[in-house]
Amino acid sequence: MEEQRRLEEARLAEEAALAVAEKEKARSKAALEHAEAAQRIAELEAQKRRSAEIKALKEAEEKDKVLDALAKSDVRYRKYSIEELETATEFFSESRKIGEGGYGPVEVLSCIRHPNMVLLLGACPEYGCLVYEYMSNGSLEDCLLRRTPTLSWQHRFRIAAEIGTGLLFLHQTKPEPLVHRDLKPANILLDRNFVSKISDVGLARLVPPSVADNVTQYRMTSTAGTFCYIDPEYQQTGMLGIKSDIYSLGIMFLQLITAKPPMGLTHHVEKAIERGSFAEMLDQTVPDWPVEEALSFAKMALKCAELRRKDRPDLGKVVMPELERLRALAEENMSHSMLYSA
Repeated sequence: MEEQRRLEEARLAEEAALAVAEKEKARSKAALEHAEAAQRIAELEAQKRRSAEIKALKEAEEKDKVLDALAKSDVRYRKYSIEELETATEFFSESRKIGEGGYGPVEVLSCIRHPNMVLLLGACPEYGCLVYEYMSNGSLEDCLLRRTPTLSWQHRFRIAAEIGTGLLFLHQTKPEPLVHRDLKPANILLDRNFVSKISDVGLARLVPPSVADNVTQYRMTSTAGTFCYIDPEYQQTGMLGIKSDIYSLGIMFLQLITAKPPMGLTHHVEKAIERGSFAEMLDQTVPDWPVEEALSFAKMALKCAELRRKDRPDLGKVVMPELERLRALAEENMSHSMLYSA
C-alpha cells in the first residue's frame, strides 16, 4: 500500500510538473507571438511614415516643378508679387478670408475658360499663391447655412443647371477628362448676380483618354475628397471615374433643395418620399416651392447618389436634359414675376 501511494504521488507530481511546463510553454509562445505582432505593427507604422514622407516630398517636388515651369514658360497668366497680394488681402487678414482649398494643377487650370468655372487670374510662383476672380456672394454653403438672403427655388434650379454644365465641361475636357473629386457646396462660388461657378479644382485628376473611353475609371493609390461627398466605390477600391463626381453631385443637389447637412441625407429624403412627407424636407425658408418639380429633382439626385457607380445616370444624356428643363421652368417663372411686378 505504501509503495502504491508513493507511485501515485510521483505520478501526480509528474503530471503537475508537465502541466506547469505546458503552461510555461504556452505563456512563452503567447509572449513570442505578442512580441512578433508588436514588431509587425511597428514595421507597418514605420512603413506608413516612410510612405507619407515620400508622398509629401514627391508632392512638394511636383509643386515646385509646376511653379517653376509656370514661371519660366507659361504666358497665359499674370504674375503677382507677394507684396501685391499682401496689400490686396491686408497681409492675409482673417477678416478678408473667404475660404481655402487644395493646390491644383496650375498649368491645367490656367487653360480653363468656362462661364461656370472660377477663373484663375494669375499666381505668385515664389510663394505658391493662386489668384482667382472675386466672387462677392461667397459659397453655396454660405448661402444655404446663413440663409441671408434666402435663395429662391428659381435660383436653386438655375444654380443646379450651372453646376451640371460646368461639371460636364470638365468631364469633356480634351484630350483627357478632368474628374473634380471634391464637389461640395463649399466649392461652388456665387458672383454678384448669383451665377454659380465651380472652384477648387485642386484635387482634380486627369484621367487617361484610353481609360476614360473604355471603362471610365482609373485606379488611384490614395483616395481624396471630403467625407459624405466621396463616391463609396472610389473610397473602397481607389477606382476613379467621371461617375465619382456624379455621386457628389447627387448629395449636393439634395442639400440645394433641403439646406440640410449631408450626413444621412439620402436616407432621410428616401424615407420622406416613401411616407408622402417630402414637402417637409424642403428648405422651409422658401415659401413657394413647386413641390412636384422639386420631387422630380430629388429623385434624380437620389439616382446620382446611388452606391453602385453603374446605377448612376449619365451626366450629359440623362441629368443635363432634366436640369435644363428645370432651368427653363425657373427662368420662365422669373420672367412672369418680373412682368407682373412691372
